[in-house]
Amino acid sequence: MAQKHFARRDFLKSAGIGAASLVLGSALGGCAAARGVTARGGRKKPNLLFILADQWRAQATGYAGNADVRTPNLDGLAKQSINFSNAVSGCPVCCPYRASLITGQYPLTHGVFLNDVRLGTKAVSIAQAYDGAGYDTGYIGKWHLDGDKRSAFIPRERRQGFGFWKALGCTHNYNNSFYYADEDVRLKWEGYDAIAQTREAQRYIREHASGKPFALFLSWGPPHAPYHTAPAKYRRMFEAEKLTLRPNVPPHLAEKARETLAGYYAHIAALDDCMGEILRTLSESDLEDDTILVFTSDHGDMLYSHGQQKKQRPWDESILVPFLLRYPAVLGREGRTIDTPINTPDIMPTLLRLSGIGTPDTVEGTDFSAVVTGAERVSDNAALISCPSPFGQWKRENGAKEYRGVRTRRYTYVRDLNGPWLLYDNEQDPHQLSNLCNKPEHSGLQQKLEEALAEKLRETNDEFLSGWDYIRKWGYVVDKSGTVRYSV
Repeated sequence: MAQKHFARRDFLKSAGIGAASLVLGSALGGCAAARGVTARGGRKKPNLLFILADQWRAQATGYAGNADVRTPNLDGLAKQSINFSNAVSGCPVCCPYRASLITGQYPLTHGVFLNDVRLGTKAVSIAQAYDGAGYDTGYIGKWHLDGDKRSAFIPRERRQGFGFWKALGCTHNYNNSFYYADEDVRLKWEGYDAIAQTREAQRYIREHASGKPFALFLSWGPPHAPYHTAPAKYRRMFEAEKLTLRPNVPPHLAEKARETLAGYYAHIAALDDCMGEILRTLSESDLEDDTILVFTSDHGDMLYSHGQQKKQRPWDESILVPFLLRYPAVLGREGRTIDTPINTPDIMPTLLRLSGIGTPDTVEGTDFSAVVTGAERVSDNAALISCPSPFGQWKRENGAKEYRGVRTRRYTYVRDLNGPWLLYDNEQDPHQLSNLCNKPEHSGLQQKLEEALAEKLRETNDEFLSGWDYIRKWGYVVDKSGTVRYSV
């Protein structure tokens, strides 16, 4: 982890001259120069199109083996992409993930370990890094990093360096959805907001088909609850009684789970069509090859697995998210799967390096660009997962607790404040039905994972205190459940 931090303005002056890895630099340098701003070696700097859904678990795509969900466009994209099959949301809830995405830091560094607290400005953001390298930057959709007033105007100085802006803090009223641009004037998305936001992204892409490279973030609100508000044509595609449940859904919750899944999958089908529109626009604009396209989500959704709902939990339905990365100019068009876990703070340094941009010292995540290009092979990685302070719908009286853990390629290991809590062999037990924690026959494995967790906590300066300690440290105002109360 970097100990020395650049001042933001110092990094912005040097962002465009950071060296990429040798193999990536070689790959870039071996291509012919193109129009627009160029990276080292003469090649046009790639565009970045980062598409983020809300609460889309990794198991809910066709390419992941789900026969019920309808994702033909994503399935086709997966065939051309790097598929991180163990992409981890390290703190699986909305604001902490987004703050880690924007800063490349862990939650206890940037301080956003609860929803509805404001992200500070000490770190160099991903938008500032791209801007400093000569990019146009843009953000469309859900932001959720400006504090407890979810529908308030967000002034330019609190947009973390993003230039083009059509966004709102947070809403899940997808058919009556608003946003702000440069002025404090509330505007409305037409119809189902994800479709309207996608159209705006298409317009942005077409307008940037030549000239300066761009880094555009498109942030959809679905498939987050409410689950039954997708357009009618998508809701008609799924009959609850015909849907297959994961084996870890308790029988007494089966009917509720199927009804919920029908609406969840309807949102997903709508978003898959949106992805199809984005792919068509990139192709028609002749931007496919030179655009790094990422599709992922901020966290998953339990959807009654293990009798649980929503997120924050340490089980795979909550912490694993889809993560596709396509960059044909350097990676080709033949997709492949990487099962080494990648964590949220790792996204920023990986994308910057793939774009030929240096990584600011405020970043704590690991650069996976050499793994993406195939220059390095990493057999495993222990991704830190955490819930520094449970809040909201995950109530302490219902089993919520602070935890820290690691998700490796094969294993999940988690401890709470009282000691070891969960240990799963995800290869032998993919639905996490058998907890091996504290069983004598697995003591050697548990000790190795405990050591890996201890190392991660040392690297991130995480003392593993109670949530109330961190709330007091950061001065957050919460209710008795530890939740920041917000206004809409």
